[in-house]
Amino acid sequence: MAGMTSITGTADAATIAENLARVRERMARAAERAGRRVEEITPIAVSKTFPAEAVRAAYHLGVRDFGENRVQEWEAKSVALGDLRDATWHLIGHLQSNKARKAAHLFHRVDSVDSVELARKLDAAAREEGKRLGVLIEVHLGGEESKSGVATAELPALTEAILPLSNLELRGLMAVPPYAGNPEDVRSHFRQLRDRRDDLQRRIGRELPVLSVGMSHDFEVAIEEGATEIRVGTGIFGTRKNL
Repeated sequence: MAGMTSITGTADAATIAENLARVRERMARAAERAGRRVEEITPIAVSKTFPAEAVRAAYHLGVRDFGENRVQEWEAKSVALGDLRDATWHLIGHLQSNKARKAAHLFHRVDSVDSVELARKLDAAAREEGKRLGVLIEVHLGGEESKSGVATAELPALTEAILPLSNLELRGLMAVPPYAGNPEDVRSHFRQLRDRRDDLQRRIGRELPVLSVGMSHDFEVAIEEGATEIRVGTGIFGTRKNL
């Protein structure tokens, strides 16, 4: 994003504030174009590779939802951020089923459920924790082999398998469409996810209110197509270190 200052080592609260103001302005314009209220849309600050100080700076600027890609990375950071009691921690990266127990302990929501096996393990782990864990189903859009997610043809079956799991609360769908330099080139993917969600709601007879789609470079189009959550990393924190 033009004018964005890089943050790669320690938190720069002033830069985060400037970036966040731009993100909120972009959100408001997109919501207005779509005839929506911006308050309907939650920005999830994707804090992977950024230090705990950057997360804290964003929190003090009003951000309450944060996304991490790796269980181990968040486990290390969480020690320094345990006092942020009203923050919501999302696991947005691919989760191996053998890490389900730790994920259920550390996160408020797992946004990347893509198999019945993983759902059942998360349910059992949440039961042990004495909690009801919010989850999203990650849908594979675009056919990229490198991306995770359930195939659209298998989405109804996975949904039906999750619904009876009493310690999971299915909230909606998430997707990571193919990257495109022109956000208009992925509009059809955002629309497809919304249509799949609407079909599922009719099928199961209950609402799935969350559509988590859209990132720093394309979230305006996602909002125009119905996103209720957007995942913004570099747009808030600056340029990410090489992984």
